[in-house]
Amino acid sequence: MFSGTYTALVTPFRNDTFDSAAFTSLIETQIAGGVDGIVPVGTTGESPTLDHDEHLEVIAEAVKAAKGRTKVIAGTGSNSTSEAIALTVAAEKAGADAALLVAPYYNKPSQEGLFLHYSKIAEASKLPIILYSIPGRCGIEIGTETVKRLAKACPTIVAIKEAGGSVERVNALRHAIPDSFDILSGDDSLTLPFIAAGARGVVSVASNIAPKEISDMVKAALEGDFATARATHERYYTFFKELFVEPNPVPIKFALASKGLMAPDVRLPLCPMSVPNQHRLTAILKAIGLAS
Repeated sequence: MFSGTYTALVTPFRNDTFDSAAFTSLIETQIAGGVDGIVPVGTTGESPTLDHDEHLEVIAEAVKAAKGRTKVIAGTGSNSTSEAIALTVAAEKAGADAALLVAPYYNKPSQEGLFLHYSKIAEASKLPIILYSIPGRCGIEIGTETVKRLAKACPTIVAIKEAGGSVERVNALRHAIPDSFDILSGDDSLTLPFIAAGARGVVSVASNIAPKEISDMVKAALEGDFATARATHERYYTFFKELFVEPNPVPIKFALASKGLMAPDVRLPLCPMSVPNQHRLTAILKAIGLAS
């Protein structure tokens, strides 16, 4: 159900306000680049600093701009189960194709708490649900056994975005869950090894600026043409890593702004990219042909 490249969209701002025109334009470049879907208001979309109304506005704008031409996977996660339910139900009403739900952060629930959290959300909405495990940000991992339980108990929980940085974790998941349950890489730099271990694609930050290149790389890997996929991976590997030289999405917004696609604005507590890192990223963008 979920394979290929899904772009974790940035949320463009201008004067601290959502720039819907830049957002719509960005989505058009994604569709033209052949991505399989877009993911509004995830981590890359600065969801923690969007208020409730803005969150739903961005999802609605994504659905409107996509016009059914590509899947829209709405970020609806929260560390409050009731809020996650409300956002997921609203995303379903807005016309999203699926929901991406990050593990609850800060309150650090037990694995039983995680199971109950996701089960309640699945009961409240008919949307396909993609789990999102990113322990570096949330402080907890969605355990392999918990994923297995959820896959068995909740038919609408159909995939996981795995951002724990471990190929062994993908091996463990693939061994534990049905083949029909999809695994997506949460890290551009790990997409190829994850696919080799049984993942079916990526939720990509890099594809904001290089949708065709990332899509082609993933398609090649999924077709077993790892020589072609590896050549693209090696070309862009340094870029993948430099996108996290400062907190995401600061670098990718700077890269997009350098091409005139939007302002580089982020919301506090994120701040503009340091000048030395701007120079560093610009040099890399030029080296791989993403900047003049």
